[in-house]
Amino acid sequence: MMRTLLLLLLAFGVAFCESIDQFPERETNQSGTYLKVLGIAQDAGFPQIACKKDCCKAAWQDESLRKRVSCLGLTDQQNAWLLEATPNIRTQLQELDGELQGIFLTHAHMGHYTGLMHVGREALGADQIPVYAMPRMDTFLRSNGPWSQLVGLKNIMIRPIQKDSMVRLSPNVSIQPIQVPHRDEFSETVGFHIHGPTKSALFIPDIDKWYLWEEDIVDWIKKVDYALLDGTFYQNGEIPGRDMSQIPHPFIQESIALFESLSAAEKQKVIFIHFNHTNPLLKQQSKEYQEVIKKGYRIASEGMEIAL
Repeated sequence: MMRTLLLLLLAFGVAFCESIDQFPERETNQSGTYLKVLGIAQDAGFPQIACKKDCCKAAWQDESLRKRVSCLGLTDQQNAWLLEATPNIRTQLQELDGELQGIFLTHAHMGHYTGLMHVGREALGADQIPVYAMPRMDTFLRSNGPWSQLVGLKNIMIRPIQKDSMVRLSPNVSIQPIQVPHRDEFSETVGFHIHGPTKSALFIPDIDKWYLWEEDIVDWIKKVDYALLDGTFYQNGEIPGRDMSQIPHPFIQESIALFESLSAAEKQKVIFIHFNHTNPLLKQQSKEYQEVIKKGYRIASEGMEIAL
């Protein structure tokens, strides 16, 4: 009897761990509206340029370990939008489910907008792709080459957006830009609150620190169904020899401490994304990856689909 009980408990424990680790590779709903993770790395991708350290060594040797720059695809029926124009836009657009209707930009750091270079005359030669941009981002694109050429040749058509305003994309989908503090050398920075027919998601791939934001991230997690959040660095000191205060992000260890008061169900809403090449969460076999999963949080993976 005791042996049977132990076996049952062991089986339950294994099933529970697997269900957490595998969530939510595929979720479906009848509306056909969902987010698809098309990249999970920080702006420079993984492995990172010229990195010969242990963190990148295996990924240089094995292409299956490489990760693209953070990007989401939003699909509603036959229509689709990209959230970010990354340096990996070629393959990300190829994997986008539906016909491209527009691109939303969070800010003017290299991993988030430079993919626009592929829509110009040397490549796609696009015809008026809507690009949704905040005021400073709008000015930056219009005023600086080669992006200004995309505007002049009408490869892109800039659609101005404002913080906290709602952009209705279809009867099922709308997006609200949420401004956040970040290193705003060339543009402001926003995340996006994405509203589907039955669920909503928050996407903030870049922010300086949660405590610098005038809003409360814990309250945001409570009111959305999913929160894809800045997970650039796992811990302080992750980049030896560099002053990490010059590249501020909320360390995942800091976020986990801040989110400790959340219920188990609310913690499962959190999906970390935008990992620097030094971040151990890029490797599923790492003890840090397993620890985050054990605490009830999620880690984004390419191809993950989230029903809205």
